[in-house]
Amino acid sequence: MKIQTKQYINGEWVDSASGETLDVINPANEEVLGKIAKGNKEDVDKAVDAANDVYLEFRHSSVEFRRDLLDKIVQEYKNRKDDIVEAITDELGSPLEVSKNVHYEMGLAHFTEARDALDNFEFEEKRGDDLVVKEAIGVAGLITPWNFPTNQTSLKLAAAFAAGSPVVLKPSEMTPFAAIILAEIFDKVGVPKGVFNLVNGGGEGVGNPLSENPKVRMMSFTGSGPTGAKIMKKAADDFKKVSLELGGKSPYIILDDSDIDGAAEAAVGKVYNNTGQVCTAGTRTIVPESMKDDFIKAAKEKMSQVKVGDPREKGVQMGPIISKKQFDQVEDYIQKGIDEGAELVLGGVGKPEGLEKGYFAKPTIFANVTNDMTIAQEEIFGPVMSIITYKDLNEAIKIANDTKYGLAGYVYGKDLNTLRKVAREIEAGTIEINEAGRKPDLPFGGYKQSGLGREWGDYGIEEFLEIKSIAGYYE
Repeated sequence: MKIQTKQYINGEWVDSASGETLDVINPANEEVLGKIAKGNKEDVDKAVDAANDVYLEFRHSSVEFRRDLLDKIVQEYKNRKDDIVEAITDELGSPLEVSKNVHYEMGLAHFTEARDALDNFEFEEKRGDDLVVKEAIGVAGLITPWNFPTNQTSLKLAAAFAAGSPVVLKPSEMTPFAAIILAEIFDKVGVPKGVFNLVNGGGEGVGNPLSENPKVRMMSFTGSGPTGAKIMKKAADDFKKVSLELGGKSPYIILDDSDIDGAAEAAVGKVYNNTGQVCTAGTRTIVPESMKDDFIKAAKEKMSQVKVGDPREKGVQMGPIISKKQFDQVEDYIQKGIDEGAELVLGGVGKPEGLEKGYFAKPTIFANVTNDMTIAQEEIFGPVMSIITYKDLNEAIKIANDTKYGLAGYVYGKDLNTLRKVAREIEAGTIEINEAGRKPDLPFGGYKQSGLGREWGDYGIEEFLEIKSIAGYYE
């Protein structure tokens, strides 16, 4: 059993003020896999004070120092690969190969990219006799979600360290052990005391006081829209900067010149990846009316081949949903799809045969979905595909943009000019053409209710900086 019932504050593992603990559940077997501290306001205030005490020193540290620090983190992160993979497999239920090839690698990529971005990042710009300076914003509060325990934490931490901002991190209480390993990495490589602080616990006990603390200059949050709205309201009291990466209901537009088999494989992959627990999941599959029957047949064939099961079993492609609460939510959405008249092509409510223990859901496909249905408008966060048809490209783009979200979008086809046109017209922060993949030096973030600000690479570093102009600096 994994046990870490201390908080990491000011460079030391210290007892949590509450003396209480939280159980962490393995979603694949519903058993307790470990215990963590249940933090409270006292823990948060100590962590913020520690960060605040060093923020001026860290702000004025040299770029070379911060680059060297990130390089040491990269090397030690690699040394802890097996531990990180094991932790994510246990706490998230991610299949071993996905934990290795996706989760571990994404975390590594963000630390590496932030390090490399410092080679050419301009913190100062001369304008005539004047100077424009970019300097660290100060203490940053980071709240990260459970669905990508290394990716979402690493991208924020790497950017903050590169910028020179000390942080207080609250990871999800459902997937805390990857963050605990990061704390151990930072401790070993000598991240200065107070620069990184970890406070485990729930939203009420840790998230709220972190958002409310006046010494926190910025809140960076990834998670649900309702929680993001609460953070914005709390931050408004003292005008904190807020960076939010929220939900999505991303369209995947299939063009009429597409190879149907390739398009189906690509679209299905965007639905079951990480058990559908992805904010950028392409769950609205928008296909030409003329291709409807052939596409449904191909998508059903591809999805039915997805192997669901024990994340430690070889060949498993999809593990469990993170928790009973989330599982029940996914089941409710599937039932709503049925109740609202969508055609159930594959899957449905209930667990897959032979997987009664663990929060396993069936990979599910709905056809004859209209864009006003609940399953087409609300984020399900599970492996549920909604197939919507269009008559012409203008209608496809209209359907794609008819959502309160704008995090990601996808387009698949052969004609490059059409692909480019669609990519430009989808209202979202991140677009992929023909499964090009997202690189860590590209900005990531959303339009509309998908968030504020941008992360990844140099754009992520910018989020942790203030801009100062000094007139007459060179006179």
